[in-house]
Amino acid sequence: MTELVIRPLAAGEEGLFASLPDPGLVGFGAYPETSLQAMTERGELRPEWSWIALRDEKVVARAAWWAYPESAEPFALAWFDFTDFDAAVAVLRAAPHPTEYSIKLPPGWREDPAVAEAATSRIAAAEAAGFQWLVERYLYRWTPDRGLPARPGRLEFRQEPDDEVFFDVLRRVAVGSLDAHTRRAAEKAGLDAAAREDLDIMLGMPGPREWWRLAYTPDGELVGLSLPSRNHVNPVIGFIGVVPEHRGHGYAYDLLVEATHLLVAEGADRIIAATDVPNAAMAATFAKAGYPVDAHRVDLI
Repeated sequence: MTELVIRPLAAGEEGLFASLPDPGLVGFGAYPETSLQAMTERGELRPEWSWIALRDEKVVARAAWWAYPESAEPFALAWFDFTDFDAAVAVLRAAPHPTEYSIKLPPGWREDPAVAEAATSRIAAAEAAGFQWLVERYLYRWTPDRGLPARPGRLEFRQEPDDEVFFDVLRRVAVGSLDAHTRRAAEKAGLDAAAREDLDIMLGMPGPREWWRLAYTPDGELVGLSLPSRNHVNPVIGFIGVVPEHRGHGYAYDLLVEATHLLVAEGADRIIAATDVPNAAMAATFAKAGYPVDAHRVDLI
């Protein structure tokens, strides 16, 4: 068998990277707004973060890491497919980008044999390269035809200019969180690190910081935070969370509705959001607010 050549992409080799056949069943390539061309044109994929495995000068595996256009380092492995399993494993082992791998999947992806095989083969290759399953997530897409949910009117929402106040609330929200990423960060490095990571992610989004809100009861008790924002493509529900002492009253719904209203007032004709599949309470909250599941996503670390 011809020796395998593994290397990063050189500038101008985007056509070579795109030469691997892709049926578009899973991954970001299955969605027009996150197609290879669209992500490259937005500066989210870069040659130095894109790796290929070549055999007989043909691409048999490829992997591309994603980040915001202004980012100095890649944020996640977003593009990964192959015709040679061993080459795929080798590519991931060779590339010096220790990030998560996120694979986007259609709803009911386990029920279609072709889609299930495309997904499980990628997951298996990533695991063989050292990745571990973290969580499966629901991805939501709200549009105006779903109806704008009425504000419950139970809470008061206030702006807060001090990032450190939001940091403190994020730290409180992290206690007992059902979010797998937050739990992992807290277990690995503590609550401060988990809160700082969430704050840095939100501050890195291009959405206006002025959209963020803290939520209070009418008598002034802090309930939580509602952080609508934008990424480079869509308006998003960046983060919502309730502090432990006010959980169990359905306040997550109030926070989600407030964020939805704010984004719509700012002209949003669609809103993207996500929650972990095991977080049944939050999934029910999205359903109640009229957010349908648009896709799933598996995150590996």
